[in-house]
Amino acid sequence: MAKEKIFEHWIDNACSPASDGGLMDSLNPLDDSLFAKVADGTPEDIDRAVKSAHERFQSFSKTSTNDREAWLCKAAELLEVRVEQFIDLLIDEGGSSRKKAEFETNKAISFIRGAVGIVRQMSGKTLPTDYPGRLSMTMRYPRGVVAVITPFNVPLIKATRSCANALATGSTVVLLPSEEHPVLSLKFAELLADAGFPPGAVNVVAGNGYKIGDSLTGHPLIKTVSFTGSSVVGKHIQQFCAAHNKHVTLELGGKSPLVIMDDANLQEAIQGAVRGIFMHQGQACVGSSRIYVQKGIYPKFTEMFTAIASKLGMGDLRDPDTVIGPIISEKQRKRVRDHIEDARSKGAEIATGGTWDGNRCAPTVLLNVSEEMDVCKQETFGPVVSVYQIEDFDEALSKANDTVYGLSSAIFTSDLKNALEYAQQIQSGMVHINGPSITDEAHVPFGGLGDSGFGREGTEADLEAFTELKWVTLKA
Repeated sequence: MAKEKIFEHWIDNACSPASDGGLMDSLNPLDDSLFAKVADGTPEDIDRAVKSAHERFQSFSKTSTNDREAWLCKAAELLEVRVEQFIDLLIDEGGSSRKKAEFETNKAISFIRGAVGIVRQMSGKTLPTDYPGRLSMTMRYPRGVVAVITPFNVPLIKATRSCANALATGSTVVLLPSEEHPVLSLKFAELLADAGFPPGAVNVVAGNGYKIGDSLTGHPLIKTVSFTGSSVVGKHIQQFCAAHNKHVTLELGGKSPLVIMDDANLQEAIQGAVRGIFMHQGQACVGSSRIYVQKGIYPKFTEMFTAIASKLGMGDLRDPDTVIGPIISEKQRKRVRDHIEDARSKGAEIATGGTWDGNRCAPTVLLNVSEEMDVCKQETFGPVVSVYQIEDFDEALSKANDTVYGLSSAIFTSDLKNALEYAQQIQSGMVHINGPSITDEAHVPFGGLGDSGFGREGTEADLEAFTELKWVTLKA
């Protein structure tokens, strides 16, 4: 019998048990078998981690640009060397396919490298002044301890982006990963220590966010919060931060639309649609779960899209041809099942899918979806997509904007006028023309509107989020 794996918090560059000795289970979502036992964090653990980060901030904020650049570069190099370890964690702890795990690790490496550029952007500027003989200028300096709360679906992408960008500014970090995917973040913190970051620069407390999240975001030594997760939790955090006068960035849920016009390149549109909803079995906030297709190509698109969806690989997660893996937890599986059954019971046509193989939901394409169905307006977070027929561009834009969310969106068309009008009129933080809704890069302003979030992530956006600007005058 294999020895049980136990992982503890990471505080002061060392493993540390929960204050009460508590452990929680991290399960392999493929079959719900035990992957590892992990420290179950307490408010006392949070307090210890935050105080450690605050104490380290006093010296870390004064580290040289050379040191922070070198540590970040080393971290990217180490992630390249250890890439298979992180791919295994994404597969075995998170249910990623190998293809998705490779995508995520490659993105993570690029995000760390992107953070290196922030180090020398910690600059101000001289300003004109109304008073002769006075020098007026701005200075930028790190805020302090940053709370980073990451989700289960892309834990490495989110940890590398927020942690690396915060560290680049001279801020320190306390990371609270999803309780459904904590081991990966603990191993990432260990990698940062091996890259040279000093004790306390990054601390990780594992545990259930519902139990200890407020202890982190409300801690008086936390100066800014970076959260990725559900809209419900995000709104709670925003209210909590407002009460404590803290800066906050929220990247939340989505119900992202994909519009396909008659003049689109059909093959490219289908490829974009498949990637846009079925990558990581639909567990993506930027997934295009609503597809609006103009009537001229609707029959052909539906036929071809359904045929491809029905044949997507659901085999061994390490097989490069596998696309669909398991849904992360029973709670999430129930949501997917409920949405499909609700749509079925209210008259939707299931063109393909709607079935399960263990913890995997087959790619599901729904037709004739109406507004009273939960799947029409709510985020499913699974491999489930609704395809609608629309008459023209105006209807497509109107339908696409009929949502409380506003994260990502996409349109396939060869009409430049419609493409630009869509980009201008769509109510979302991101829009992609002739490309899928799932797109990201290190330096872009990633984020949304409405129930999809508040603020933006990315190198330039995080430079603003993790630093303060100070006005200074000097009279000679």
